[in-house]
Amino acid sequence: MLLYLFLAIYFVILIAVFFYASHRYYMVYLYYRHQKDRPRLTRRLPSLPRVTIQLPIYNEMYVVRRLITATCNIDYPRELLDIQVLDDSTDETSRIAQECVREFRQKGYDIVYIHRKERVGFKAGALAEGMKSAKGEFIAIFDADFVPPRDILQRTIHYFADEKVGMVQTRWTYLNRDYSLLSKVQAIMLDGHFVIEHTARNWSGRFFNFNGTAGIWRREAIETSGGWEHDTLTEDLDLSYRAQLRGWRFIFLRDEVSPSEIPVEINGFKSQQHRWAKGSIQTAKKLLPQILKSDLPLKIKVEAFFHLTNNMAYLLMLLLSILMYPSMVARINIGWFQMLVTDVPFLLVATVGISFFYTCSQRESTKNWISRLIYMPMLMSIGIGLSVNNSKAVLEALFNRQTEFQRTPKFKIEDKKDRWYNKRYRGKISPLVLVELLLGVYFTFNIYFAYINRIYVSIPFLMIFQVGYFYVAFLSLYQIIFGHIFLKYHGLFRKKAEDVVTA
Repeated sequence: MLLYLFLAIYFVILIAVFFYASHRYYMVYLYYRHQKDRPRLTRRLPSLPRVTIQLPIYNEMYVVRRLITATCNIDYPRELLDIQVLDDSTDETSRIAQECVREFRQKGYDIVYIHRKERVGFKAGALAEGMKSAKGEFIAIFDADFVPPRDILQRTIHYFADEKVGMVQTRWTYLNRDYSLLSKVQAIMLDGHFVIEHTARNWSGRFFNFNGTAGIWRREAIETSGGWEHDTLTEDLDLSYRAQLRGWRFIFLRDEVSPSEIPVEINGFKSQQHRWAKGSIQTAKKLLPQILKSDLPLKIKVEAFFHLTNNMAYLLMLLLSILMYPSMVARINIGWFQMLVTDVPFLLVATVGISFFYTCSQRESTKNWISRLIYMPMLMSIGIGLSVNNSKAVLEALFNRQTEFQRTPKFKIEDKKDRWYNKRYRGKISPLVLVELLLGVYFTFNIYFAYINRIYVSIPFLMIFQVGYFYVAFLSLYQIIFGHIFLKYHGLFRKKAEDVVTA
């Protein structure tokens, strides 16, 4: 009886995973179906409007000068542009930022430095504070890890000639895409989101979201939609849906890109993923009831549901992982033929769907896309390996556990020769790494169990789980331990050198 109960739970979870995975196919379908509906600039503004650029930063000593310099180099009339450095830093970032602001003010730029003593509302609070003194009719936002292109305003501002347009989002690209295996996989993950999902949603008339950076807002759209709120960890997603519910039109420009820096340290990457996963579920709880009760078209409601609850798939994947061994025992007791007919099609659709989705994103974003296909198995493994970290985020959101906004460390990594382990801001390791290790061991046992019982067809599938959990766990431990050792000995050598000089 207990065995059948496990099977029932297993299949419910498997079917739920199947639906979320099948949604990837639908995104690809919408992407190709609506190519003819891409945004086109049909008219231009009669005169350029005033724009305020907001640069929210918090302890970004390695990248703040790069950010401010690139922003000041944007091609736009100086008399129509003001720049706000919104600094909540508690370290020497403040000094660097102030020096940089002072330098550009002396060169004639309208740039101001705004520092808050209390980090109330985190990034959302900083943006709201900046709005009080912003001079622009339009607000552009760039996070610290971005390098705004020189022509970004000239290429985007005229889409606001349509008075119904409230926000224009550009596509992220990556300065350090080829830095490591982790950065390569992250880039493909993000390509799936930007190249396929954003395009499919926006061009097919569904809601999509501002990504917190590399986009431009009409000030009126922010204000009439309730402004920046900090009751979720994804203030950008929250405001995006509130604005579209108010009737504002959003535009995604797939071919206009903004370079950014991908996290190269896995604990910082996990912190970023945790924030995004938790914030999306918080936003779902906050806004989905309102969306579903509205008179919006059904296609928008359905897509909003999948978009806002998508991170539930991590929790489902974790539960599926835990139930893997009981499901194999059931295969032996009930019979292989019956099990193969029932669950293998679901698993194939799920795994093939993910690979197909990301393959299409690479095909649409680069000419040498075939060379990136070798990373697909590792992409699936790392996605599974993140399930512990992101499941925690989902559960915290579901049970209303409040946590601080954890920033993603940036190290100004632009080339393979650049190093991060000799710098500050490394992400903190979570005790959940022990759970990831145990799951890696658990799947090693499952592989052995499948082998001795001649369930050979399951072994490649089980290895994807095993590799994912071990990779995320071991890299988390390695980077923390190696980083601490390096800094310790680097500090000792530096002290000895200073002692020699003093002597």
